[in-house]
Amino acid sequence: MTERSILAKDVHWPPSVDDFFLPGWHYPWVTKFTVMVWLAVAVIIVFFLVAYRKPRLVPTRTQWLAESIYGFGRNGIAGDVIGSEGVRFAPYVTTLFAFIAVMNVLGIVPGFQVAPTAHIAFPVALALISYVVYLSVGIRRHGFRRFLKRIFVPPAAPAWLLPIMAPLEALENLFLRPFTLSVRLFANMFAGHFILQVFTLGGFMLYGTGVLLLEPLSVVSWAVAIAVTFLEFMVAVLQAYVFAMLNSFYIGSSLADEH
Repeated sequence: MTERSILAKDVHWPPSVDDFFLPGWHYPWVTKFTVMVWLAVAVIIVFFLVAYRKPRLVPTRTQWLAESIYGFGRNGIAGDVIGSEGVRFAPYVTTLFAFIAVMNVLGIVPGFQVAPTAHIAFPVALALISYVVYLSVGIRRHGFRRFLKRIFVPPAAPAWLLPIMAPLEALENLFLRPFTLSVRLFANMFAGHFILQVFTLGGFMLYGTGVLLLEPLSVVSWAVAIAVTFLEFMVAVLQAYVFAMLNSFYIGSSLADEH
């Protein structure tokens, strides 16, 4: 039994790190976030395996949905942003889009109620993977020395501006890109979760005040929470698209002959 369960039940404790551990689980490395990440991976793998288990010329609904997701990642993201070479990056971009979208949507599922991407560690890990892909693709295409020059030296910049421009270019390409990529995803998902919690818990607090004038406002607060839930679903998919699109943009910039 934990210290909280021993104490009186009417004592209200503020949220802490312990809330991330699932009840009855005693492994410190198995948190709610890790379970949700594994669940997202399992959902994606099972979905695509079932969809393409018996492919048909006239697709079923599941096959049509899977083909639409891949077609969107191949043509709508990788193809449009990277260009003619986007086809070979379509599996990576589509997987990234689907993985982030599923994790984000789990944040509005009862029982989870917070997306793994609302924890800064997961967006940072995804941004680092994208950063490694960006560097490896550029080095393979241009060679190490030429790609390093592209990072530090802006095209057509006067020689007398290089002492100023080179550090700024390096700061943008080496640090700001992965930083902004991770913070954008984290901030949007954390903010959405925070707003949803405010209106949900606010409804319970208004209802429990015992004040006749405040109790009806709890219904308004819960109605706003429901509306925010639908908005959060759209934001979840949109942020997955933005993350995948920016990855495609970075890959395209590393492949281009010029900036």
